[in-house]
Amino acid sequence: MLIKPKNTDRKENLAFLLEVGTEELPASFLSSAVAQWKSLIPQSLQEHNLKSESVEIYGTPRRLAVLIKGLPSQQADREEEIKGPPAQTAFKDGKPTPAAQGFAKKQGVELDALEIRNTDKGDFVFVRKLIAGRQIAEILTELVPQWIFALKGKRLMRWGDGDLRFSRPIRWLVSLLDDAVLPIELVNGSETIKSDRTSQGHRVLHPQPVTIPQATDYVSVLRLASVVVNVEERTNIIVEEVQNANKLNGSVEIYPDLLEEVTNLVEWPSAVIGEFESEFLDLPTEVITTVMVHHQRYFPVFKDSKQQELLPYFITISNGDPAKSDIVAVGNARVIRARLADGKFFYDADLKNPLDSFLPQLAKVTFQEDLGSLLDKVGRISKIAAQIAEQLQLSPEQSHYIHRAALLCKADLVSQMVYEFPELQGIMGQKYALASGEGEAVATAIFEHYLPRGADDILPQTITGQVVGLADRLDTLVGIFGLGMIPTGSSDPFALRRAANAVVNITWAADLGINLQQLLEQVATDFVANHNKNKEELVGNLQEFFLQRIRTLLQEEKQIDYDLVNAVLGENDSEYTQRALQDLLDVRDRALFLQKIRTDGTLDKIYETVNRSTRLAAQGDLDTKQLDPTSIVQPELFQKSCETAFYHALVELVPQTQAAQKSRNYQQLVAALEKIAPTVSNFFDGPESVLVIDPDPNIKRNRLNLLGLLRNHARVLADFGAVVKNL
Repeated sequence: MLIKPKNTDRKENLAFLLEVGTEELPASFLSSAVAQWKSLIPQSLQEHNLKSESVEIYGTPRRLAVLIKGLPSQQADREEEIKGPPAQTAFKDGKPTPAAQGFAKKQGVELDALEIRNTDKGDFVFVRKLIAGRQIAEILTELVPQWIFALKGKRLMRWGDGDLRFSRPIRWLVSLLDDAVLPIELVNGSETIKSDRTSQGHRVLHPQPVTIPQATDYVSVLRLASVVVNVEERTNIIVEEVQNANKLNGSVEIYPDLLEEVTNLVEWPSAVIGEFESEFLDLPTEVITTVMVHHQRYFPVFKDSKQQELLPYFITISNGDPAKSDIVAVGNARVIRARLADGKFFYDADLKNPLDSFLPQLAKVTFQEDLGSLLDKVGRISKIAAQIAEQLQLSPEQSHYIHRAALLCKADLVSQMVYEFPELQGIMGQKYALASGEGEAVATAIFEHYLPRGADDILPQTITGQVVGLADRLDTLVGIFGLGMIPTGSSDPFALRRAANAVVNITWAADLGINLQQLLEQVATDFVANHNKNKEELVGNLQEFFLQRIRTLLQEEKQIDYDLVNAVLGENDSEYTQRALQDLLDVRDRALFLQKIRTDGTLDKIYETVNRSTRLAAQGDLDTKQLDPTSIVQPELFQKSCETAFYHALVELVPQTQAAQKSRNYQQLVAALEKIAPTVSNFFDGPESVLVIDPDPNIKRNRLNLLGLLRNHARVLADFGAVVKNL
């Protein structure tokens, strides 16, 4: 029997509004909070069995809001089946016992509602109930504080004398269910914030409080109070305002990060054109744009779309009164003029001395407490760069440029300009190097060795920049790992994952034939010579870390199937581990090639024979590096012609495999494996097929050696035992 609740009146299509009013929120928190609520609130509604037509998240510097439309007045009823005591305990001679009576009373049902059902543990008493859904107002009252304080962010603060934590102090709450205030209280020490229908308009354009009659009026009422609450709409307005304001026959670059930040700093955006003295255009373009974009949040105006030369103008987005744009422009120009004047002073002062004159000052800057100063790091970078240059067999001229770039790569960090504008590291180093007569190769390398910066697809393009960039990151990786500061979970304060990714990506992009294993050994040797550490443990940790990075990059960036990545890296196979780290280009090429032959169907043609041979060969003891059958297999033990054919095919395979190894032409190897496949199939399943696991141990070993040799030839490409059929 299904026990139903009493009928309740239900309404559909309710709208709920929550607005959390605050002091001005940081732009980064606002962006994150909006994204968090877009995920959190729909999930929360779903968990509470509440359906809605839409969930709109809004945010400005002074508020976070959510408008939910199409809510029911209460949850949908749900059927619940409750298991009670065992039947033999609940009933004696067909009559209910106190156990049955107590269960029925607890569930609020009559005794005749109890049912006896068989389970895998015997007969038990059950009752089926239809649980009435809770009222939406009751549920939302519980959920709203959870939504507010579930938001995560950096440096959440307490305010007043309470313990509540939020990005900035909460000043008001609006909570409306249709046109009724949903009472919610946030108690923060001696202060209690109570919800009502009163919000706040724009600080300047509409300083008076505003009343929201009902939830769905929110956007329009706030717009009348000069607040655009929709983030996407504000973004579009800013883009349009910038484009309309640009009447200077120039080109304005709307940087995505700047656009997002500015959007989260204003409630009623309007574009303002400002101007500065053309004499400041003598500064490097990067200095001016850094001041504008990173420090003042202005949009630079270029002469044309090439964005190589600036005009003495900028466009800023004001959150003030559009009627006072001229006053705003004058104020902004005054600020940027002062910043550019500082920049010019620093630039002129720095240029008075050659770049290498800054080197002694690096000794006063600590890189890491246990790893010494930046000057110490420069010395290590120079040594590692020389080792890489030696591996690559670079010319004396290239090695000279690399040494010079390694020596100077951090010098600009102690310049006045970079001290004031850290974003310009490397950029100013390049310019100061050119001004000091260092030459293009060295100057470019100083800039490039920091790449990739914000974008992983921008990598050093010169051999000098590539080598110095690799040396810098290898020094950091070995040093920090040597101190035991290995990244765990999301904690990676020294950005070691990014550094290792850069090492692999630079190597792959430039086709650098470096032996990473050897470099790790060399750098680790130097590290342990100066620190009381275990070299074997250090190198082992670095190997594992790099293999994780290679695996991730192959799967995520190169789009290689996971089993093919396992096949080229091996699964707990030290031979493949060493091979991958000794030749990063080879592991990349083998993975890409495997993916290609899987796509075109060639892999299927060799899979069965190679994989079957690999599985059986595991029962033997043949060295995995053995390729030549003449010294391993004993033809006099052959009993079937298929064995002889298999043997001769392996003899013919040797020079083809060796040639493929030398040239890394794995197509040649696969073609040879494809050719031998019918012979191997005949060995297994032909008219004169053999029993590999023969009772005679010598014959068994001989046949396992045949299969082991085929496995070994295939292992030149990959471990086929890790490949999954028809993935």
